[in-house]
Amino acid sequence: MKAEIEAITRESKVVAIVRGFPAEICVRLADAYRRGGIRLVEVTFNQRKPETWKDTAAAIKEIRGEFAGEVRAGAGTVLTYDQLSMCEDAGGEYIVTPNVKPTLIRSAVERGLAAMPGALTPSEAVDAWEAGASFIKLFPAGSLGPGYVKAVRAPLSHIPFLAVGGVSAANAAEFMRAGCVGVGVGGNLTNKEWIAEGAWDRISEAAKELVESVQI
Repeated sequence: MKAEIEAITRESKVVAIVRGFPAEICVRLADAYRRGGIRLVEVTFNQRKPETWKDTAAAIKEIRGEFAGEVRAGAGTVLTYDQLSMCEDAGGEYIVTPNVKPTLIRSAVERGLAAMPGALTPSEAVDAWEAGASFIKLFPAGSLGPGYVKAVRAPLSHIPFLAVGGVSAANAAEFMRAGCVGVGVGGNLTNKEWIAEGAWDRISEAAKELVESVQI
């Protein structure tokens, strides 16, 4: 499973980030992403609302059941072992974190899940990589810019980075040219007006535009 997620991430280069929607909307979004060429969906935990964690797990489970093999679901903003277990029990295949917690990364890897921890500094990136991370989520990439990616990759060219935070179809190619192997994006992929209107085709088009932008 871990090796599959690593291969799919390198091939498709885009992780769609879904935050704050009920399971049925997450499934509709996953379908729109699938039609646009995105194969990875990260459903995030809301740390301020533990009562919603079960909904995050339910969304992961439903996406896996509905699009088995086509769309691979994982959990985002994973900070605790309970959340890791909830992801695993729901059939999630990877976790994404905003920070570097080596013991949590190792636990995910031991369970067969891929780990994509968030890091800002070279020291954090190396610590996460040595703990077994599949990719390092450079966050917030939009604030740091492609120049920072180049600077970090100069001594750490062996570590695969994903650009996350402030990334869109307009600037994704810049981060790819700077050396990232992929990007994590919310933005128009979760446009609330489009969702409210049921404009799933517009979301699919946004997904397609993003996928095309990273194929450089």
